Amino acid sequence: MHIRQHNCVRYSKGINMKRLHIHVAVDDLSASIRFYSTLFAAEPSVTKDDYAKWMLDDPRVNFAISARGAAPGLNHLGIQVESTDELAAMRQRLQQLDTSVVEEMGTACCYAKSDKYWATDPTGIAWETYHTLDDIPVFGAQAAGECCAPKLPEVQKVPGSIPVKRRSAAGSCC
Repeated sequence: MHIRQHNCVRYSKGINMKRLHIHVAVDDLSASIRFYSTLFAAEPSVTKDDYAKWMLDDPRVNFAISARGAAPGLNHLGIQVESTDELAAMRQRLQQLDTSVVEEMGTACCYAKSDKYWATDPTGIAWETYHTLDDIPVFGAQAAGECCAPKLPEVQKVPGSIPVKRRSAAGSCC
């Protein structure tokens, strides 16, 4: 317990560590919560009727699942940062890529208010880089079956890459 408290203090005193974010769309939320709770040996840190999230320290990952009408499977990947400075550095990295970057400041999504940048990798996978500003009581401003990701530009596939079917903005989330 003492070590865990020490780590929390360390993170809050300016030693920033990025956290990998993975979001999976699921058919059966309850069964998926049971599966991932067993896999991670931890209960979700956030549970809603259509969503669950684990903020794990080992491995350091923000893993989320949702049942909001999107096609089951990988929804998107992301990198959660802990400061506006880190988010600005991520934006600079993304702008060096040969892809469009979509900015969303103060957006409401997945029971959180965040500043974020979206980009699409060469196989069509949406990547979200974001800094969470606050928790909010609703999933976002979207209707049922919709989600948070903006409509990202299509990308030209790289020869030899694994083809990934692009989903509409309604099939993406945080």
